Amino acid sequence: MNSDRMKGNWNELKGKAQQKWGDLTDDDLDKIEGSRKELVGKIQQQYGKSKEEAEREVDEFERTH
Repeated sequence: MNSDRMKGNWNELKGKAQQKWGDLTDDDLDKIEGSRKELVGKIQQQYGKSKEEAEREVDEFERTH
């Protein structure tokens, strides 16, 4: 899934993102608005992951959804 498609489907994907990353709040997800870069940053911040780890998780999320 490319970034444009993720943004276009964000309302549908928000629930799935919250299931995967439960520490992300509705406000966090609203601010992300489907931005891959913002999602990676929030995962890093909330979970203390490296950029590479967060990128891998978002890659997997994009592949499966």
